Amino acid sequence: MNYLAHIYLSGSDEQLLVGNFMADAVKGKQLDVYPAGIARGIRLHRLIDTYTDTHPIVAETKVRLRPKYKKFSPVIADMYYDHFLARNFMQYANVPLAEFVQQAYAIIQQQYDMLPLRMQQLFPYMQRQNWLESYAEFSGLAQAFEGMSRRTSFVSGMETAGEELEAQYTLYQADFGAFFPDLECYVAEVKSHLI
Repeated sequence: MNYLAHIYLSGSDEQLLVGNFMADAVKGKQLDVYPAGIARGIRLHRLIDTYTDTHPIVAETKVRLRPKYKKFSPVIADMYYDHFLARNFMQYANVPLAEFVQQAYAIIQQQYDMLPLRMQQLFPYMQRQNWLESYAEFSGLAQAFEGMSRRTSFVSGMETAGEELEAQYTLYQADFGAFFPDLECYVAEVKSHLI
C-alpha cells in the first residue's frame, strides 16, 4: 500500500500515524530510537507491507502488471490501490478525503522533527503537491507516475501506468475491492497486539 492507505489504516492514533507514514525511511532496528507510539506505527507499516505483499489478490494485480513494468509492478499496484481508496474514500471513512488529508498533513507537520531526513525532505513537496488527495484523479496519478519514471536511472515505462489503469480500470478496481476489506480486518486484529 502507498501513503494514503498507511495513514488511513492508522486510525485516530497520531503517533501510530506518524510512524506508519515514515516507516519506509527507517531501516531495521533504527525504530528503537523512536518513542513507543511511533515505533508501533513503524511496526504496523511493516506488517501491512508483508500482508499486502503476500496476499493472493495483490499477487494477481502484480502478475498482470509485470510483463510491462517488470520490477516496478509492486510500486504501481500500491499506487493504483491508493487511487481506489482516494476515489471511494467515503465508503471507508466517516470524513471526506480533503478533510482527512488536511488533518493528516497537520499531524505529520506537528511531528516533523521526528521524521527521518529523507521524509523531512519529501514531506513539504508531498504537502505542496497534495499527493494524498491528487491520487483520486487520473491526472494526479499520471503526474506521479511521470515523475517517478523521470527519476529512475533506466527505462521503467511507469509514465504509461496511468493509461494502463484507465484501460483495465474495472479489473484493477475489482482487485482492490476484494483485497482492501481483508487488509482492514487484518490491521484491526494486529493493532491490538502491537507493542
